[in-house]
Amino acid sequence: MKELDLTTLRLFVAVCDSRSIARVGERENTVPSAISKRLAQLEQDLGTRLLKRVRRGVEPTAAGVTLCEHARGLLASARRVTEDMSAYTSGASGLVRLMATISSVAESLPDDIANFLKHPAHRDIRVNVQEQMSRDVVRALREGSVSLGICWDAADLTGLQSYPYRHDHLAIVTHDLHPLAGRQRMAFEDSFEFDQVALPAASMVQLMLGRAAAAAGHSIRYRTEVSTFEAALRVVRSGLGISVVPQEVAQPLAHIFKLAIIPLDDAWAQRRFAICFQDERSLPPAAKLLAEHLAEAARVA
Repeated sequence: MKELDLTTLRLFVAVCDSRSIARVGERENTVPSAISKRLAQLEQDLGTRLLKRVRRGVEPTAAGVTLCEHARGLLASARRVTEDMSAYTSGASGLVRLMATISSVAESLPDDIANFLKHPAHRDIRVNVQEQMSRDVVRALREGSVSLGICWDAADLTGLQSYPYRHDHLAIVTHDLHPLAGRQRMAFEDSFEFDQVALPAASMVQLMLGRAAAAAGHSIRYRTEVSTFEAALRVVRSGLGISVVPQEVAQPLAHIFKLAIIPLDDAWAQRRFAICFQDERSLPPAAKLLAEHLAEAARVA
């Protein structure tokens, strides 16, 4: 089988979307017969019919639908390659792919990135931020699917390089009429008698809480599970339970939601984050600029 040609795949997807070879020809400033020839060769190379004629044009066969789905992915990957390579052409330009933990995205990271992008010298840089858990951030960095990662520095960073980033402090958050609301500080084990709101089981916060409870010989009574910190705070506001979230996330909503925030005394409640990458020497220029900016923002905070 011959290697697939990206131009032919792009035309094939366009025909599938528009259901017309003639319309694609007009848009591409190409005679329809040339497009038809490419598509016929594609069918021959793949050994199956991809398009069938209908009353008002063409539509993909079952095989054509499958190829169209794959082609969209290949074309998207090709576009990302072009975007990423542009960073090497003019220095401070291009797309930076950054994967970060939910905690860092909920805290200072968006503001730090916004300040970076506002700088006139960075006007040609774009930043794509994906939220993932620490273990997924580390895996993506090792696989090379992202340039930069922000994760908890207690994750397994073997083989990666890093700069220190910001830190946060986990706290018990309750409704302001809850029995715990008057406490100034507390240990996590003092919360076991109360119903709690859980985050996803694979999140770093939830894993830490499970380990702490097991070490104390207790179990945690979870009333409900939600997917984000804000959702957890909304459930706490309703009086259905307490939750453990970063103090930095809860503080801006404390007054609005009528919440009490009680910092945890446990050593593991103080968390530090790291800016991670495979090798500083191979970072694209735009990614290196962003990494250095984030590290500096953390230093002066």
